[in-house]
Amino acid sequence: MSSAAEQEAERAVGRPAPHGEGHRELNGHHGRRGSPGGLRPQVWPGAPTPLGARFRVGPDGVAGTNFALWAGGAESVELCLFDAAGTETRLALVELTHEIWHGFVPGVRPGQRYGYRVHGRWDPWTGARWNPSKLLLDPYARAVDGSIGDGHSALPPQVYGHVRDWPQQQVADTVRDDRDSAPFVPKSVVVHDDDDWSDDRRPKTPWADSVIYELHVRGFTKLHPGIPEELRGTYAGLAHPAALDHLVRLGVTAVELLPVHQFAHEDHLLRRGLRNYWGYNSIGYFAPHAAYSASGTAGQQVGEFKRMVRALHAAGIEVILDVVYNHTAEAGERGPTLSLRGIDNKGYYRLQSDARRYADYSGCGNTLHVVQPQVLRLITDSLRYWVTEMGVDGFRFDLAAALARSMHDVDMLSPFLAVIAQDPVLRRVKLIAEPWDVGRGGYQVGAFPPLWTEWNDRYRGAVRDFWRGALPDVRDLGYRLSGSSDLYAWGGRRPYASINFVTAHDGFTLRDLVSYEHKHNEANGEGNRDGTDDNRSWNCGVEGETEDPRVNALRRRQLRNLLTTLLVSTGVPMLVAGDEMGRTQGGNNNAYCQDGEVGWIDWSLLEQPGPRGLLELARRLVALRHRHPVLRRRAFFSGRAQGADGLRDLAWFTARGEEMTERDWYAPTATLGLYLSGRDIPGRDARGAPVVDDSFLIVLHAGSRPTGFVVPGAPWAEGYEVLVDTSGEDQAGVPGRVHRGGTEVGVGARSVQVLRVTG
Repeated sequence: MSSAAEQEAERAVGRPAPHGEGHRELNGHHGRRGSPGGLRPQVWPGAPTPLGARFRVGPDGVAGTNFALWAGGAESVELCLFDAAGTETRLALVELTHEIWHGFVPGVRPGQRYGYRVHGRWDPWTGARWNPSKLLLDPYARAVDGSIGDGHSALPPQVYGHVRDWPQQQVADTVRDDRDSAPFVPKSVVVHDDDDWSDDRRPKTPWADSVIYELHVRGFTKLHPGIPEELRGTYAGLAHPAALDHLVRLGVTAVELLPVHQFAHEDHLLRRGLRNYWGYNSIGYFAPHAAYSASGTAGQQVGEFKRMVRALHAAGIEVILDVVYNHTAEAGERGPTLSLRGIDNKGYYRLQSDARRYADYSGCGNTLHVVQPQVLRLITDSLRYWVTEMGVDGFRFDLAAALARSMHDVDMLSPFLAVIAQDPVLRRVKLIAEPWDVGRGGYQVGAFPPLWTEWNDRYRGAVRDFWRGALPDVRDLGYRLSGSSDLYAWGGRRPYASINFVTAHDGFTLRDLVSYEHKHNEANGEGNRDGTDDNRSWNCGVEGETEDPRVNALRRRQLRNLLTTLLVSTGVPMLVAGDEMGRTQGGNNNAYCQDGEVGWIDWSLLEQPGPRGLLELARRLVALRHRHPVLRRRAFFSGRAQGADGLRDLAWFTARGEEMTERDWYAPTATLGLYLSGRDIPGRDARGAPVVDDSFLIVLHAGSRPTGFVVPGAPWAEGYEVLVDTSGEDQAGVPGRVHRGGTEVGVGARSVQVLRVTG
């Protein structure tokens, strides 16, 4: 013990002994205990696999559910069944096979609500936190019904394994709370998966052809006027034709859904009248978040999610899930006991040398112990389930570096990455890493293995800095626009390893990026301390909303510049829902707790000409990308001559029409042009024919004054057709303007031109 207070607590509480003797506890009722239907169910031995609750009809014709729970260090396990009135029946699982407690209960059918009570030692000093007074969610539950407490007020004290309000807070987590948590926690639900996916056609869009659209199920649909009110904010709402129409007309090939695993709201948010909106606080890795269901929460959410996936697939759109396997909603040692902590705390979580404390590489209080075989099994079983049973097409891994840690350091040969690489299901889906965590050595951009793509934050930084006039030179920008070969041209990786983005769910929206230089997160209730201060934004002269027409015109132009730059860059572009119409969060760059108008898309923006014009430009740019393989190359540029004409596949030009020299790369500049050759693009089409495309010149000018740019003449081009010019509000009349090669063309202040070579 390290302090007098801790010594006093040890004298008062006693060093816990096996079976919990000697601990100090708060006693409370254990709820109603009985037998649903009046007859106490039997428990047959059952099987240790598969884990979770599986309804089945045995060869003898008896229908029931097999329950299997891994609880490595537990002394005993009780299965708790709940009827519609909340009456609890406890059944001992006495069969133990390879640390898995299991039993088959005849008569238990889909829709049955259940949980577990796990018995063992209470000894937080060694990491043991078993407490049978706490009803626990099944880690393999395929549906979850109910909320913690009322879902709006502070978390009830009964949901904590320790006495939350113990007077000596520094040792509060060591004092066991024996009040029953069952009335205050959600229940697992038995679900029967019998869907036939044979009629589903996955789009299977190649990585190079992908355009990703990051969206929040609730935020995307909640205010959409074309979606019936009863479906807004739900999976069914996202499957509605009005939602699909927007996605299809925009041309995106995949939606990347913010977390849809069952998640919980943090106590500190509930106390401030807020909720976890984004969902990065998982508590059920197999269960679709019940609050996004329009059809019910007793298992109906599973079918509704599947119907959403089918509808998106039918529209040609893949479904990628943002998944959070680095931590859970149980937080640190003072967090609630909802599932894993009460099943086997030491087995599921990384603990410090002081086993009371948790290793925290997530910034959220705990980190899953992925090197433990059973934890790795939980994660990979979950991933396979979402692919094979729920129909999803890929995953974006939140703080993926935390999953790649072996003991302490990030290891690209870690068990997690090795298992993914050899798994016959998972190695074939789209895998996106957020390639960092908050621990030492956690920044791993460019380091993930060849199967993986990565969020490329260096692309984000370079593009933002260029358009706000903050780049000292354009060396880094050159790499980012052309696929980031300096990061990804190793081990067989391709340009599509780079997920290019200017904005994401965390940080400013695109409109706020050009409207604010400082975060305005006061509504989060944290004194504006939360959220990054490294925004790399420019407000165009006025902080926040303004009626100044010149400032607003400049902001609209900057939106066009950023959007155009993203969609003509080599790599895989990711758009954020609402950016294509200039959505704002009022300068909030950390809207994780803003489940309201700040976080939801305001579709009424499309009643204004500016947002409508931006959306139309986004559609044109995505369509341009789909039409031209030179904009979505499958191999890096070589910079060497291609074909008999001796022209390189990629060339860079100054405003004088001269190829850039080494001195030009190191000099400050606001203007550059990149020539993308469509001749002899590496690879073959689906029929084995060579890929040949138009060639393009893209001119970027971040200067505050108009300039001239000499477009390269022969042998590069005889002429050019202007396809996009962001300097003007009206884009309808842009296509069709032509220029002869070797002539100087006018380029508006802070603008992009996309020109197609015509001869």
